[in-house]
Amino acid sequence: MKTFKNVLKLISFTLLPLCSFAQSPTYVAEKTIALTGNGGYDYAFIDQDARVLYASHGTAVNVVDLQTEKQVAVISGMKGVHGIAVVKDLNRGFISDGKGSAVIAFDTKTFKTIKVIPVTGKDADGIIYDPFSKKVFVFGGDDHAAMVVDPQELKQVSNVDLGGAPEFAVSDGNGLIYNNLEDKSSLNVIDAKTLKVIKNYPLSPCGGPTGLAIDKDNQRLFTVCRENKGMSVIDIATGKVVQTLPIGAGVDAVIYDPANKLVVASNGDGTATIFKQNSPDSYTLSQTLKTQNRAKTMAMDMSTHKLYFPVVDFQPGTRTPIPDSFKLLVYKPN
Repeated sequence: MKTFKNVLKLISFTLLPLCSFAQSPTYVAEKTIALTGNGGYDYAFIDQDARVLYASHGTAVNVVDLQTEKQVAVISGMKGVHGIAVVKDLNRGFISDGKGSAVIAFDTKTFKTIKVIPVTGKDADGIIYDPFSKKVFVFGGDDHAAMVVDPQELKQVSNVDLGGAPEFAVSDGNGLIYNNLEDKSSLNVIDAKTLKVIKNYPLSPCGGPTGLAIDKDNQRLFTVCRENKGMSVIDIATGKVVQTLPIGAGVDAVIYDPANKLVVASNGDGTATIFKQNSPDSYTLSQTLKTQNRAKTMAMDMSTHKLYFPVVDFQPGTRTPIPDSFKLLVYKPN
């Protein structure tokens, strides 16, 4: 019996390294996808069910079919686009038009505008759909508030006082919304039912938080910060920062890939910092991916795990964009 137990122990120790040190994929450049139009660019968003990517771009949104990886439409006529959210059950999408103080509702089948919804806040920026409350939340940087829009009635129904300048936000799908306050270097917890901020956590040593992602299974948040060039891991239950890791400069977005246990931060310095999640509180650098200068936002297709970075080319040594150079940089796992 002892001999049999010893054999089992030997097998366990032999297999343990294979289980514990599974190799992370390495990302490599695959292609670029040309997009039309000119102007500034901000968020990229993927509708996973429809396999469609939306890229905000000046006064319009470029629409890309991820099956063919080609532009199939442009949603235009806005004043200053930031973010995109989709409500699958209604076949409706919503675009935050910051300069227009509005949210644009569109049909996700035809990409035609349904309604321009006026909102009370200025500088409508980040936007998410919360499946728990079945509401769209639009975060206004200038007003320090979130405007709440009913996606069925197509009107603003409330607002949430945030107490600071909001950046990215995520929903846990169970009634809580998390939102970074860039000017306060803190994290809000919003009750989606009462529409109140119920907690606020300091994010030190994080300074100037922008992007935010969530690991629902392990109850962790990932916030990326420009001032200290760091990515902080937050325990949702306690609000405590459990680890802070170095990333590139000028970060904007962060994504969590639960299948591959990777966290990706897109930096404006022309890199993306990729970490491997060893456990909920342990992360190691997997790759520093070279992208392109000012490719600071991104989206990941969770079906293929490809990364898409919207960017334009600039005149060498300047901040002057080259006309008609808007594109998506595409990187695939290898």
